[in-house]
Amino acid sequence: MQRINGTSLTPVSFILNGVPGLEDKHIWISLPFCSMYIVAMAGNCGLLYLIHYEETLHRPMYFFLAMLSFTDVVMCTSTVPNTLGIFWFNLKEIDFNACLTQMFFVHTFTGMESGVLMLMALDRYVAISYPLRYATILTNSIVANAGFITLMRGMILVIPTTFLTKRLPFCHGNVIHHTFCDHMSVAKISCGNVKINAVYGLMVALLIGNFDILCIIVSYTMIIRAVVKLSSADARQKAFGTCTAHICAIVFTYTPALFSIFVHRFGGHKVPPSLHIIVANLYLLIPPTMNPIVYGVKTKQIRDCVIRLFSRSKDTSFHGILIRNSLMKTK
Repeated sequence: MQRINGTSLTPVSFILNGVPGLEDKHIWISLPFCSMYIVAMAGNCGLLYLIHYEETLHRPMYFFLAMLSFTDVVMCTSTVPNTLGIFWFNLKEIDFNACLTQMFFVHTFTGMESGVLMLMALDRYVAISYPLRYATILTNSIVANAGFITLMRGMILVIPTTFLTKRLPFCHGNVIHHTFCDHMSVAKISCGNVKINAVYGLMVALLIGNFDILCIIVSYTMIIRAVVKLSSADARQKAFGTCTAHICAIVFTYTPALFSIFVHRFGGHKVPPSLHIIVANLYLLIPPTMNPIVYGVKTKQIRDCVIRLFSRSKDTSFHGILIRNSLMKTK
């Protein structure tokens, strides 16, 4: 039975119902989710450690990559542990304020993800078009301010969604057919008028998405123009090579995001709810899982640093064994 706060129509908690229609398959669905989450956490935390540890990676490109890794860690951690709790232990209840907090983090950091990808596109444009002035244009303070502004943009635009949701009456029930507190999934179970929520949510998604995608398109248009002017074929290939990982990250991020956004508002009954919910979860898991892999494979500096780090660890271990053996012999 739904519990209500006093005489208001605000529930004490919501019930997250998981993936509707696939309740008997929750355990099987959890296996790839859990595997991807482990890979995402290991890969992104590893990148953050590597960028902090290696002084050769203390450059704007890798600072932006560190922002992306941090965003990915927060984005998937805000939902996946809760989702696995539903799948494994049937822990479906979530406090009303905790639900709003989860909603805030999910939408703030998905916006942050888009913003960081846009900043990385601008970084590639500066690096290719103005290689001699790269360090003077993108100073540490400019990089830090750009990251801070991107975070604040997401927070300022998402905060109204929490207040718009909090004002809604929930007299029809408190069961959310989702694995986490997505804005429109929560709003749709309200018995109030959710038109403002739908319009504002779509407006924010289009504002952030369109602005960032436009900046990315303009950046790559300028990059292509700059690369075409290079005299050497090797130089052109190298310049394009530095953008490969970023282009992959864009594809992994925007494809499921756009699908999720528009199906929620325009899909109606054409798309099964279970498919939409799985795609919404994959949107929060695929970019964090794939980004560190792609950047690790495609970025030579990161590969070299990883090899160097493991070589040092191996040398240290071997040196320790030699010391222990020498001490045993003296005894």
